[in-house]
Amino acid sequence: MSSVDQQLDELRTEITSELPSDISVSEVKYEGPELVVYTRDPKEFAQQGDLIRQLASKLRKRITVRPDPDVLSEPRKAREQILSVVPEDAGVSDLDFHKDTGEVVIEAEKPGMVIGRHGSTLREITKEVGWTPEVVRTPPIESSTVSNVRNFLKQERDERRDVLERVGRQIHREEMSDEEYVRITTLGCCREVGRAAFILSTPETRILIDCGDKPGAEGEVPYLQVPEALGAGASNLDAVVLTHAHLDHSALLPLLFKYGYDGPIYTTEPTRDLMGLLQLDYLDVAAKEGRTPPYDSEMVREAIKHTIPLEYGDVTDIAPDVKLTLHNAGHILGSAVCHFHIGDGLYNVAFSGDIHYDDTRLFNGAVNDFPRVETLVLESTYGGRNDYQTDQDDAERNLKKVIKETYEKDGKVLIPAFAVGRSQEMMLVLEEAMRSGDIPEMPVHLDGMIWEATAIHTTYPEYLRDDLRDRIFHDDENPFLADQFNHIDGGEEERQEVADGEPCIILSTSGMVTGGPIMSWLRHLGSDPDSTLTFVGYQAQGTLGRRIQSGWDEIPIDDDDTGRQSTLSLNMDVETVDGFSGHADRQGLENFVKTMNPRPEKVLCVHGDESSTQDLSSALYHDYNMRTFAPKNLETFRFV
Repeated sequence: MSSVDQQLDELRTEITSELPSDISVSEVKYEGPELVVYTRDPKEFAQQGDLIRQLASKLRKRITVRPDPDVLSEPRKAREQILSVVPEDAGVSDLDFHKDTGEVVIEAEKPGMVIGRHGSTLREITKEVGWTPEVVRTPPIESSTVSNVRNFLKQERDERRDVLERVGRQIHREEMSDEEYVRITTLGCCREVGRAAFILSTPETRILIDCGDKPGAEGEVPYLQVPEALGAGASNLDAVVLTHAHLDHSALLPLLFKYGYDGPIYTTEPTRDLMGLLQLDYLDVAAKEGRTPPYDSEMVREAIKHTIPLEYGDVTDIAPDVKLTLHNAGHILGSAVCHFHIGDGLYNVAFSGDIHYDDTRLFNGAVNDFPRVETLVLESTYGGRNDYQTDQDDAERNLKKVIKETYEKDGKVLIPAFAVGRSQEMMLVLEEAMRSGDIPEMPVHLDGMIWEATAIHTTYPEYLRDDLRDRIFHDDENPFLADQFNHIDGGEEERQEVADGEPCIILSTSGMVTGGPIMSWLRHLGSDPDSTLTFVGYQAQGTLGRRIQSGWDEIPIDDDDTGRQSTLSLNMDVETVDGFSGHADRQGLENFVKTMNPRPEKVLCVHGDESSTQDLSSALYHDYNMRTFAPKNLETFRFV
């Protein structure tokens, strides 16, 4: 008998001894980080509301209780009973019964009403029908991504359970090594922005954090071939952790499955959905530009199938010697600061991913409150000594000024924006400015993936700022459903109509002018001196956006009909409005470290150009007397 089977036998015996005599346990198994307890008495379990919590606390495991399939009530009858228990105002749109696991997935407009106070309605459902309810939100804006991901995971349930069982056994295996060390190897994004990738390793475990591409630099990918990473074989990775969905962090994750990785990806649920959206678009853009993509869409589906979503604040075993906790990073939807607790109190490492320290219109500011962190790996995008951004109020004032001046000239405001994050921030600013009369009412056209990304935001309001979440819960106040927003479906005729029409605002991907619909808008509007190209987000070195920002007014552009490249004279005004970045500025980065309690002993400054990482590293060393580094790619740090 394997050590895991023995462990499960012992757990079953212990659980049985803790339960009242009228509750039986038929099977105990691991599924990913969770311990799943099957019982023939689910209704009795549900009647004792605190029982699961007490067991989880005693065993120090995340526990899910499921009914034995042969004690379940018939789905048609169960449906009627569930609908009689759930308040009508919850807006239940679908019930999906899975007999193999005894779960019923309830899709509702207001999941909180299905859950009830402290889970009371969920317990009532199980008491009535025996099925274990799982609740998901009906997206207020229809999202093909959310729908596709949910349908795909439904189709792959059996295979996904096999994956989870295998992962669960891997997590709870016996530790093999008596050695103790913690190492971080940098595979990308050191003294540069993009291609984020790190290996966190112990004698027992090897974890990859992020695996992105480099914007504006085709072919520059993380150093995955080194022995610490895939050089030892993809199957030697125990886990992958994704901080957020932006392509400079997520683009190359599906490549791992092409090379034989078959393990879990840990991230938040919205990051999983956004990751799929952005990766499929990444393949689409590569095909349109005549490049051979590094993987195909099947690998994107593999990545989604292997994703284990975690909620902020949940402490989760991801290896025999590693616990992971995700915390809000304030950067984009679902972005996370990843905290790793290694060994039995041996060492703690936090990877910031990309962070925004202060509250924005979209998100609460990044969390930096951890029980312990000895080493912090900190982004430094705006870590330079002069990288102080305009505050939010001034930024909004400046944007409104640009819009009003352009409107008075009968021009259009063209804003290149990332589909995820900046676009939704812009939408909130524009909706309020028009509602309050600060700028004239005019259409706001959304091109590229912005509308789809917005739909995903409204599916997960619990990840948004508190007051915005409350507005989305009330459909009549949902700012993303305001009348002025118009989704452009990507047709050139519609773009031409907009270009020939009345003053308006256009939000278009790509945010760094590296391809996508923004190129079409430049063809339509670039020669118009009455219109304004307005940058509101970071423009990485080497991108066309950075070059235009620096004064280029003759830009290379592909002709849509012939495919040949020509030169476009850019006559439109070019403005940069600082203060809307999803990244903390120099002050925000310093404040993130300054207010950590206790502060880390060491900080690795990454994800910024050479001067930014070195400036921030030097400042943190001088101001807080901590050991700091601005590592290069392919360095390894040992911490124990």
